Amino acid sequence: MASGARGALTREAVLEAAAGLVRRRGPDALTMRGLAAELGTAVTSIYWHVGGREALLDALVERTVAGLGEIRPSGRTPEQRVLSVARALRRQLRDHPHLVALVHERGLTERMFLPAQRVLVREAHAAGLRGARAAEFVRAVQFQVVGHVLVERNRERAPAQHPGEPELWRAGSAGDDPALARALARPVDTERLFVTAVRALVRSLLAPHGV
Repeated sequence: MASGARGALTREAVLEAAAGLVRRRGPDALTMRGLAAELGTAVTSIYWHVGGREALLDALVERTVAGLGEIRPSGRTPEQRVLSVARALRRQLRDHPHLVALVHERGLTERMFLPAQRVLVREAHAAGLRGARAAEFVRAVQFQVVGHVLVERNRERAPAQHPGEPELWRAGSAGDDPALARALARPVDTERLFVTAVRALVRSLLAPHGV
């Protein structure tokens, strides 16, 4: 895309291309020359639209935070609505790991999670939770999502395991429960496990106090 003229390029197009570079190769791969080459334009045009690299990184952070702010709950019950928020947050974190890391490196992690926390606060209030119980609800759901994503990414990036779970969980490894051994030997269905864990957590947190 040849584009030396300012009018032929938009700020949003520059940010989208920059976000793509970061998603594919990480923040260190984002240089003004590399971005200009990606867009087929001059470096001076990039500077005119977004400023220098620091300003560009700040804009990418704002874009990432705004994306998390677009999470909207769906479902009829509190459990369904909170689960929908948790799944959307997990998807955002998994789809944009380098951008999330960039936000963290710039000391804005808490701000990044604030929009999702506010959504969860509204759901907690709608379910009748107030004060410390509502705060515990919000943080428990957030920690469950973030912790699950971290474990997922660690498993995905880990070297091949020898022995792996199929070897470790042979028929005799679970005593009198061979079905358990077979299940643990199979690959983890992380989506199903996530939904199961969040549902159990939410049901427990929404249960009447003292139950």
